[in-house]
Amino acid sequence: MPKTKKKAELPALPAPQATPPELRLDLLLHLSDLPGVPGQEDAVRDFVLRELQGLADEVRVDALGNVIARRAARKAKKDDRVERVMIAAHMDEIGFLVRFIDDRGFVRVQALGGFDTRNLFARNVTVHTRSGTLPGLLTPGGKPVHIASPEERKKIPEVREFFIDLGLGAEDVRAQVRVGDMVTLDQTARRVGNLICGKAMDDRASVFLLLETLRALKDTAPRHEVIAVFSTQEEVGLRGAITAAYGVQPTVGIGLDVTLAVDTPGVAPEEAVTRMGEGIGIKVFDSTMISHRALVDEFWDLAQERGIPAQLEVLPLGGTDGAAIQRSRGGVPSVTLSLPTRYIHTVVEAVQVDDLRAGLSLLLAYLQ
Repeated sequence: MPKTKKKAELPALPAPQATPPELRLDLLLHLSDLPGVPGQEDAVRDFVLRELQGLADEVRVDALGNVIARRAARKAKKDDRVERVMIAAHMDEIGFLVRFIDDRGFVRVQALGGFDTRNLFARNVTVHTRSGTLPGLLTPGGKPVHIASPEERKKIPEVREFFIDLGLGAEDVRAQVRVGDMVTLDQTARRVGNLICGKAMDDRASVFLLLETLRALKDTAPRHEVIAVFSTQEEVGLRGAITAAYGVQPTVGIGLDVTLAVDTPGVAPEEAVTRMGEGIGIKVFDSTMISHRALVDEFWDLAQERGIPAQLEVLPLGGTDGAAIQRSRGGVPSVTLSLPTRYIHTVVEAVQVDDLRAGLSLLLAYLQ
């Protein structure tokens, strides 16, 4: 259990690093491009397993497909308390499954995760079949603007109204596509100024942070035992982190995820949640968890002492793997570190380079 008193009880801190480790942003761009909807995270998992080589004392994959990597703590000094810290970042992205093929070969989809359908009009997608990938076009049923009535133009369609055009006849589609095949949105990640933008920064940016954390710890044993969990099926109910937390049995939980940065035109300042470039978010509240107050204070105090940019976050709606860890077994003191992200649940999710650095610095400061 983390200490409940304030600064006076924090352990002595080593001198802060002058600069955080250099970020391998090409790795993040590649991670965002990989396909991996809930339950079909195979490509992301294979990539994570390759990157983990030499970075952990033990690596395994559990029955739900979570990747679990363990780093042992350094030898404790007298009176030191060594925690078992589970840090979770989810591998899956929002996407679709094939649910029906009609008699003309158009494919209907089941959403995996929350979509604002205003962002789904006329999108390039890929259908991932057992025999390979097929390019497709996703759009809602209805008339083009040229012949639609004013009322029809205002309508916001539901996901069930969208279909995929594969440019093939029904017989060819049925020969290649099955119900349950994965469908992902197509968007190549790229750098835009100080932003890194792509279809799956939620939550590949946190997968990246967790990998970079383990890389930075490669030659230095952490003060706590670290259990890094690259989780599955977060977007459909935090499922992978639930089972992983029961198996790992941590004493402290840290979720890594994105959060809203609505610091853009048309939104009142009090609704921004977080702001780009002002540092990593330390979650106080979302609709699935209230972070353990002692951990919020510990991370906040540590950020202030080390000069690491950080901001406190209250998210009205949404949840992270931190909630899954918090509710496991008899309960686990937990907090989530959140990357401010613009345009969440679109194909141009955007995180900022300085906020990534701040997140890495704060995690390392806590673990070292």
